[in-house]
Amino acid sequence: MVEMEAGMRARTGGWQEVGERVFARRYRFLDQEIGAILTAAGPVVIDTRSTVGHAREVLADLRELTHQPVAAVIDTHHHFDHTYGNHEFRPAPIWGHLRCAQRIQHVVDDPAAHAANRAEVAEEYPRIADELADVVPDPPDRTVGDEGADIEIGGRRLELRWLGRGHTDNDLVIRVPDASVVFTGDLLENGAPPWTGDGYPLDWPVTTEAILALTLGPVPVAVVPGHGAVGDRAFVERSLAELRTMADLGRRLEAQEIDLAEALAAAPWPADIARETLERALAQLNGDLD
Repeated sequence: MVEMEAGMRARTGGWQEVGERVFARRYRFLDQEIGAILTAAGPVVIDTRSTVGHAREVLADLRELTHQPVAAVIDTHHHFDHTYGNHEFRPAPIWGHLRCAQRIQHVVDDPAAHAANRAEVAEEYPRIADELADVVPDPPDRTVGDEGADIEIGGRRLELRWLGRGHTDNDLVIRVPDASVVFTGDLLENGAPPWTGDGYPLDWPVTTEAILALTLGPVPVAVVPGHGAVGDRAFVERSLAELRTMADLGRRLEAQEIDLAEALAAAPWPADIARETLERALAQLNGDLD
């Protein structure tokens, strides 16, 4: 691994210890990172994956670390690959941003919306299509607002921060201060551009600057993205540079300083993702996303 070799700890099974009693596990489907923070009350799990089977796989894998029941779950945001497994972790409390809870509650209240969401996921990911019928949408029952919150679970303080809009409008960043670990959810992806279909490209750089500020200090910080390898401060800096470029291209495109072809040619990402990002940036500039 390139990013965190200096700070790497021992592996336990498929879990990578990224800080003192803080683990991340990289799953093949969507190259997703799932977190486990060990506490005296049991593990705190960061995100719950895409299906009932995926969630149960996480629960089984946790036995490599502890036989205690899950103390809590934290959803980094509302997307299916981070929350469709929520129900399998009950009766543990589930933390998330208020808007994350509201979006999931919407599909609880509107079965047609849930069916439409499942159908969209099945079309894009036919590999898991047959498993989606068993998903029970289950929103966070412990919510935080834009002001964030510090919570204590099993003797460990966890900082839940909403740093601004980016991948969605409800992304939480989780900092484990006694272990120098930051979980960013899909505000950051390592090895691939982030998905921007629900994103806010003009806000995203400022939000990422706030993540970067969390990596300051004398001790190297492990940065666990939503997808891809665990990174460090340099990984955040590279991500920030790309996000700044995309925001700048969106502004220049709206001002007619460049055309779409020029913007796509200058983008640091593949054309299809860059086009979607620029469309979102233009929608922001036109006031369509506020």
